[in-house]
Amino acid sequence: MPKVTFLPSNQVFEAQEGESLLDVALRNDVEMAHACGGFCACTTCHVVVKLGEEHLSAMEEDEEERLERVAVGLTLKSRLGCQAKVHGDLVVDIQNPEGGH
Repeated sequence: MPKVTFLPSNQVFEAQEGESLLDVALRNDVEMAHACGGFCACTTCHVVVKLGEEHLSAMEEDEEERLERVAVGLTLKSRLGCQAKVHGDLVVDIQNPEGGH
């Protein structure tokens, strides 16, 4: 099973193949904002992939358009936790909606 490390808390959890980062976080009581309920209608579940970007599903156009609206903290390794599906081990840094931790 793939392992996901959530920063800044440095918590590590197993993920089901194809499970979203948001689902992994919620199942394990990791605090990750998700104002729209995981439907790619906001950017509150913004994460920055630190390691293992190749182990996530490809970014779809709707996710890319949403991410462009993130005013603070947007990087080339930004993803939405509700849209990024796990396919291997990775480390992600959870961003809060204000852009910090």
